[in-house]
Amino acid sequence: MAHQGELVPFAREVVDVPVAEEMSESFLAYSMSVITSRALPDVRDGLKPVQRRILHAMHSMGIRDDTPTRKSARVVGETMGKYHPHGDGAIYDALTRLGQDFGRNVTLVHPQGNFGSLDDPPAAARYTECRLTTAAMDMIGEIGEDTVDFRSTYDGESSEPITLPALLPNLLVNGVSGIAVGMATNMAPHNLGEVHEAIKLAMTKRRPKPTIDELMAVLPGPDFPSGGIVIDDGLRDAYETGRGSIRVRARAEVGQVTARKQGIEITELPYLVGPERVISKIKELMLAGRLNGIADVKNLTDRHHGLRIQIECKTGVNPHAVLTDLYRLTPLEESFGINNVVLVDGEPRTLGLYDLCQAFVDHRLDVVVRRSRFRLGKARDRLHIVEGFLIALDAIDEVVRIIRGSQDTAEARAGLMGRFSLSEIQANAILDMPLRRLTALEKLKLEEERDELVATIADLEAILGSEQRQRTLVLKELGKLVERHGWERRSTVISADQVRDAQPAEPVPLEITDDPCIVTLTTSGLLGREPGEGTPKPSLGRHDVLVASVATTNHQPVFAITDTGRALTVTAMEVPEVAGRNRGAAASEVVDLKHGESVVTITTPGEHPLLLVTRKGVAKRVAPDELAGTKSGQNVIGLKPDDKVVAVLEAADDDEVVIIASDAQTLRTVVDQVSIQGRAAGGVAGMKLKGDATVVGAGLAVPGAMVLSVTDTGTAKLTDVAEIPTKGRATGGVRLTRFKSEKRLAWAHVAPVEDLVAVVGKEDNPTRPDSTPVVLPLSPTRRDTLSTATEERLLAVGTRRF
Repeated sequence: MAHQGELVPFAREVVDVPVAEEMSESFLAYSMSVITSRALPDVRDGLKPVQRRILHAMHSMGIRDDTPTRKSARVVGETMGKYHPHGDGAIYDALTRLGQDFGRNVTLVHPQGNFGSLDDPPAAARYTECRLTTAAMDMIGEIGEDTVDFRSTYDGESSEPITLPALLPNLLVNGVSGIAVGMATNMAPHNLGEVHEAIKLAMTKRRPKPTIDELMAVLPGPDFPSGGIVIDDGLRDAYETGRGSIRVRARAEVGQVTARKQGIEITELPYLVGPERVISKIKELMLAGRLNGIADVKNLTDRHHGLRIQIECKTGVNPHAVLTDLYRLTPLEESFGINNVVLVDGEPRTLGLYDLCQAFVDHRLDVVVRRSRFRLGKARDRLHIVEGFLIALDAIDEVVRIIRGSQDTAEARAGLMGRFSLSEIQANAILDMPLRRLTALEKLKLEEERDELVATIADLEAILGSEQRQRTLVLKELGKLVERHGWERRSTVISADQVRDAQPAEPVPLEITDDPCIVTLTTSGLLGREPGEGTPKPSLGRHDVLVASVATTNHQPVFAITDTGRALTVTAMEVPEVAGRNRGAAASEVVDLKHGESVVTITTPGEHPLLLVTRKGVAKRVAPDELAGTKSGQNVIGLKPDDKVVAVLEAADDDEVVIIASDAQTLRTVVDQVSIQGRAAGGVAGMKLKGDATVVGAGLAVPGAMVLSVTDTGTAKLTDVAEIPTKGRATGGVRLTRFKSEKRLAWAHVAPVEDLVAVVGKEDNPTRPDSTPVVLPLSPTRRDTLSTATEERLLAVGTRRF
């Protein structure tokens, strides 16, 4: 026993280790533990360990999609005690996030009770209940078929899956965010149907593998649960390298909020931005005097109509100028940094879109193979027993005699095995067989079961022997998953040059007087407003090629006629101003377009009626006063299913219209043969079409007008309108151009050539528009001659802005 004051030896040997070295090794071990065991998702199922353990615990407890909900506290306790030895608060937070539909496209936990909102936390775990969703069962349902590997839990008393079978491509569909030590991940959610198409492309096009542009053609960008407008600031880089940045804007509509005041209505917010956060920021800026044009802001969100924030502007204030400031100063526009860091074979890697798709494919192929082997073994075992039953039933009298003559079960088993060459398993099954199996009906059922098992075994062996069958099965199962859980795209993806600058080069005045102005629609889909007597601009860009321009005043309405036949009204001053590098805003930001709808032209009620021509050859005229009385959103033509408006023209009675079909047939007819009808009428036959031909363009036969036709292969032709004879309405017209390798006309335009400039494709990518328009590079040729190739592919034509 040591005396007082005497040092007690505590180790046989003391090794001096530099503090820097010890800290380095300990920190490395800690950081790798956080990276691999807590913060980063596995590329196969897209889940962090705590999420996977929650789902596995619920599945093991029998809390499934077809059972009653159970207390969340019970699930948290089970997860913490058996699988995840960390704080119950962190586990419950992860559990509630799995059930929040505002944060995930496909929820994996069905919530009962208050699971929180974007502005408020969830209720305590003792008050809420939960169960797995159908999608969660798709994630974990095959786990009992030896589809994934298991490992021991932290205490060694049970086991847990390393990954889930994951029929749902969870990583791409739901995204993920996490902060580890020295690295982080932030992946955007996507539309399930588009992810399916991208995976399908990655599976079917293997040599060479699909390019990023091909993948983005089917998966154009993120699809957030909250919707919003995704501004493509670097999506291509993000999908190619795994790192990039985008902006997400709220969806805002400008309109009348009271009888005398205009305002802004917000119906969708950026991802994970709550309405209270936006409103408090707006009020803070109002008090600070940085938002002077706002009179009031209200949160009108409810359960039936969804999100709705109403911002009332002061009288005479330009709401678009206010909206520009809101995007710049408030969370109505947020940046989203994409950083696709995931665990691949336990190591953190940054993956692009193709690699993420391929990782899911590889995982599902492995699951299909392992599942098929498991099912094959089960089927063979069952077939072995069924064959034994059938042998016994065929000689039942002798089987009974052997059993009755035996002293015990072992003797009976040996007798059956020796007499009928049965295995021990078959003999035991026969001994356990109930007497009801001796009926003729039971024998018939056994024979049917045997035949089904033989067919199943053959099918499973074929799957295991064919990689193509395995790939087909993966795509088929994913397709059925899309049918069960798919949805229409919520977020709109637009390019950066379709968006007004958040801070224009020239300040936008809040108050606008009723001065003359010109409202323009460009071939790139931008609506803009410029002074009636503006100064010429020094250069011509892609966004300066116009489809239509309307001379009006700031306080007058302008009608945007869409391809669905609707007339959308907007006051001229509500159209973003053309100033500096800004050429306006995308039409979807100015007028309330539906999904897939586009603006054909803009107009105001003039001296002559409007002539509308549809892709199915229908024509109709609408009187100026009828158009003036049309409320925003009303139809000006009753379209049949699958029909769309192709051209809208202001035409006098004695004018002639030229209509061009995709099979190159062209009709020139007098406008007064087309009836003037009310807005609900469906029109009359304008041009007789053959087969599956559709109208691809129309225009007035004014002096000097030419017909520009562009084919599906990019060849083009200019034809003088004078070459086209005038015929009666509802006839087939004459042939404009002859086809060689071409199949159809892609589009056509009728106008005097001296007024036209063309948007052309880039040299390295002919389908993407070049930033510099060119003079139309064609000379007129006679009707019914071949189209010719142009140096650059023609994508659109229109008039110059100046």
